[in-house]
Amino acid sequence: MPVITNIEDLRVLAKKRVPRMFYDYADSGSWTESTYRANESDFQKIKLRQRVAVNMENRSTATTMIGQPVAMPVAIAPTGLTGMQHADGEILGARAAKKFGIPFTLSTMSICSIEDVAAGTDRHPFWFQLYVMKDRAFIEALIERARAANCSALVLTLDLQILGQRHKDLKNGLSAPPKPTLATILNLMTKPRWGLGMLATRRHGFGNIVGHVKGVENMGSLSEWTAKQFDPALSWGDVEWIKKRWGGKLILKGIQDVEDAKLAVNSGADALVVSNHGGRQLDGAMSSISSLPGIVAAVGNQIEVHMDGGIRSGQDALKAVALGAKGTYIGRAFLYGLGAMGEQGVTKALEIIHKELDLTMAFCGRTDIKSVDTSIFVPGTY
Repeated sequence: MPVITNIEDLRVLAKKRVPRMFYDYADSGSWTESTYRANESDFQKIKLRQRVAVNMENRSTATTMIGQPVAMPVAIAPTGLTGMQHADGEILGARAAKKFGIPFTLSTMSICSIEDVAAGTDRHPFWFQLYVMKDRAFIEALIERARAANCSALVLTLDLQILGQRHKDLKNGLSAPPKPTLATILNLMTKPRWGLGMLATRRHGFGNIVGHVKGVENMGSLSEWTAKQFDPALSWGDVEWIKKRWGGKLILKGIQDVEDAKLAVNSGADALVVSNHGGRQLDGAMSSISSLPGIVAAVGNQIEVHMDGGIRSGQDALKAVALGAKGTYIGRAFLYGLGAMGEQGVTKALEIIHKELDLTMAFCGRTDIKSVDTSIFVPGTY
């Protein structure tokens, strides 16, 4: 086993162990991938002030996200097909998050179902991410299932009314329905560890949908149904309907523009997530960290602002918090850990991010995450 010191080490290991079709699904953006790259690289432009001779004892990264205590201002983001990175991936991720004391968010397009994750974590509260489908009866049923599974927040994704074009998925045959190429089939044969894990589980399809939608019996019919279900007519009226139907904590994900942030405030949601879907939708959009300050300035005292996109270290999370985010989300960093080493890898990813967050905060002369602001930055670099 190689010595794992950072998230990049986990990414390299995941790339070796996960079939290319599924690794590329996680580690790619749309079109030229410029926004996907900017999400990560724009963090590097922000420079930190090193402070010395400051008492660094009794440090705390504990805070709250939507009123819920968290060990650090980091949640696991909803990611589709997580259970194809590693067998039973969503259950393993939720267990690691539970032990670490941070939120886990389950995607509508997960392999393990809402009920699987609830059972696998002894009904520990988790968050559920909802896509708005044309089949409103199915959405109502999903909301009720999330309630029954003890989900403590609903994360409504607003930036996937239509799908961005991801070239790697097309080349790998990861389409609806799937069209695997000879190259991807041969690549699958070179991943015995992954294959044995998949043979040992019955969870291979979209667990939240199979068995819950009439006429969906196999992967082909499932993919066809899913492709037709994302609702391009999604509006703020739908957000209001979902808020009333759910009745609990509501987080709106996919906000990139100040005008939309103001509409999010008017919707009565508890939080918004500054996000460009990991650079997987509108290529050429601003990076999340670049969009964050303007949105915080416009609405930050009226709604809790979170962010995701490009976080690969605890330093990145700290920079987002300093710019006004009350919480951050990790998607790819989580998936790299999962693909590399299963639950142990997710725990390792969280440990790495926490240690980087804690040490960087100390080097910047702060001992409490709640006291971090832009004064930790070198002026003119943010």
